Amino acid sequence: MAKNQFRMLRSALSGVEAVEAETHHSFARHTHEQFGIGLMSAGAQSSLSGRGMVEAEAGDIITVNPNEVHDGAPIGEGRSWRILYFDPTIVTGLSEISESGAARSEIPHPVIRNAAIAARFETLFGAVTGDGAADELLHQELLLQLVADVMRERCDTEERPLVPASIRAARDLIDDDPLAAVSLADLSRESGLSRFQVLRGFTKATGLTPHAYLVQARIHIARRLIAQGMPLAEAAFASGFADQSHMTRVFVRKYGLSPRLYAGAFL
Repeated sequence: MAKNQFRMLRSALSGVEAVEAETHHSFARHTHEQFGIGLMSAGAQSSLSGRGMVEAEAGDIITVNPNEVHDGAPIGEGRSWRILYFDPTIVTGLSEISESGAARSEIPHPVIRNAAIAARFETLFGAVTGDGAADELLHQELLLQLVADVMRERCDTEERPLVPASIRAARDLIDDDPLAAVSLADLSRESGLSRFQVLRGFTKATGLTPHAYLVQARIHIARRLIAQGMPLAEAAFASGFADQSHMTRVFVRKYGLSPRLYAGAFL
């Protein structure tokens, strides 16, 4: 299997990004602002998700929710997959998806073994990345049908516990201005906890240390700016990184592909 090959494909559907990967890369803990639905095509991987430790192999659907901390490592020499990332607004308010009629904000299963859903994913991925004429209505239908499939999968696990108010206050301090310098003393004061308590509580509640959470927030800003066409050096500065090299190292460590490769899909 070829190693560390990532392709950012042009997507015919607005708000949807398409990636192909064939790699032995082990991903650091990170998040996406989008939903992700993909299909493992070869090999296998293990990953920590917000819904527990999981393993996926060829033929499995893999999913991730917005801002869900996860990582990923190969089982064996490597693995390959195709994945679509799409903006949460695409499925906002779709209460009819769940069996109860209540609006669902998360995909319940990180790994799904269902041949019919896998086939639907293949159809959608081919449609939005193919060379044929764009058919936005068809693409939207296929995406919502796929989302409905993965949302309806029953989940017997308990919902994730709520983040304590003290930690939410510390998290909000970062979220309100990710470009601002922040210290443990600042987080301690905002949360009403000691520095050690806020460090321990923040990591337990979010899956990331405060510093890692801050860096992740900044790389989200960089990703959005790059997608809008901002030059890489300017995007690095505008998102709070020391320079383009620093941004690139973080981007590759978290997402596997370089900012330049990512930017190429939007030219």
